[in-house]
Amino acid sequence: MKRKDIHDRVLQASSIDELASVYAEWADRYDEDLEKEMGYQAPTRVARLLRDHLAPEGVDLLDAGCGTGLVGVALSAMGYLAIDGLDYSPDMLNQAKKKGVYGSLWQADMLARLAVPARRYDAVTCVGTFTLGHVGPDALNELVRITRRGGYICFTVRSEAWEQDKYTAAISALVLEKACEVITNEVVVYIEEEMSTCHLCLFRVC
Repeated sequence: MKRKDIHDRVLQASSIDELASVYAEWADRYDEDLEKEMGYQAPTRVARLLRDHLAPEGVDLLDAGCGTGLVGVALSAMGYLAIDGLDYSPDMLNQAKKKGVYGSLWQADMLARLAVPARRYDAVTCVGTFTLGHVGPDALNELVRITRRGGYICFTVRSEAWEQDKYTAAISALVLEKACEVITNEVVVYIEEEMSTCHLCLFRVC
């Protein structure tokens, strides 16, 4: 299947099971297609932004929606050593395991409550998951819950999803509840080939 066709199927998936099926087909060539062929910049941007605000020494980090582990590799290159990952797709998790940068990996549905204790992690990343047909802004509540006070959540939201799924309202509610504060929210290049953009966000949990 052509790279564009499978990417379009990801963006147009109508259910999480359909999405998992597409990722099962794509997992073994996902890195090659997205990072090397399409110019996927988000993993490196997130790792650099987090490193600018949080030194890696002694940090326990969760990569939520880790996919094939591109973000874990970028984080490891920045000096983060204690990285866990979760994803809905077993096939993507198998690819992530091969990267050798995660302490533990497990399957989880980010549309539900995560089997993670409150305030467990010093930081959470989530890249490529808040997008069309994937996970919506309600999942931010769980990411806040599992991050320690003073810790960071660094994530991307594809620009089309930001408008369609009303992220501004959801984030404003979290800020109003004093659950977190917004440190950074800027629009940056997401995938070069398709000239798409995303919101690159950094929150500090209160």
